[in-house]
Amino acid sequence: MPDDLPYERLGLRLIDGRALPEALRRLHRPGELLRDADGRLRRLPRFFYEVPSWERAVEVALTPHFSLYEFVSVDVREAEAVRTWPRYVPCAVTLLAAHLELLRQALDAPLFIAANGGYRSPAHALDAGEDGAPAASVHHWGTAVNVYRIGTDLIDTEAEIVRFGERARALLPGVWVRPYGPARGQTTDHLHLDLGYAVAVPRAAAGEEPDA
Repeated sequence: MPDDLPYERLGLRLIDGRALPEALRRLHRPGELLRDADGRLRRLPRFFYEVPSWERAVEVALTPHFSLYEFVSVDVREAEAVRTWPRYVPCAVTLLAAHLELLRQALDAPLFIAANGGYRSPAHALDAGEDGAPAASVHHWGTAVNVYRIGTDLIDTEAEIVRFGERARALLPGVWVRPYGPARGQTTDHLHLDLGYAVAVPRAAAGEEPDA
């Protein structure tokens, strides 16, 4: 039986976020606590895959139908240092890709992820709270996607969001589907799916220090 580790199969370096340069640590905030929109503390991911270039992100197939680049596409609302290469994505992105692969196979149609609809760092402008400080979004864990099209269907109406959301919920019981609507925690122009605040710790990752 093969005994290589997941990041070795992907051809990516496993990075302890605490070892990143200080400027990147301030943006990714590995292992830090961050409050979500309801004031609850959530611990951010500590371990990341290092993605050396856009070309490599395109080459890395996480599943038969999803490549890494689809989860790291961002625009200028992301911090500039996070948009340069190498870039870092939480290891739980592989869990998300596996779930989406099941949905893609069941629907027999490609899923298109929006820019800023995969991993976003805690420094991303879309996730600033009312006071301008970062608020925890599941996108910071690499466990959320915003899907804007499935096959030829644009996901921008209540009927489409509800229809595909019900399919996802029935197939993937561990996935949360954002409901349709204009209020906070709802959506009107995409299908949002997430695995919650899941953290993946690869087998070769460094362990925790014992409590003093």
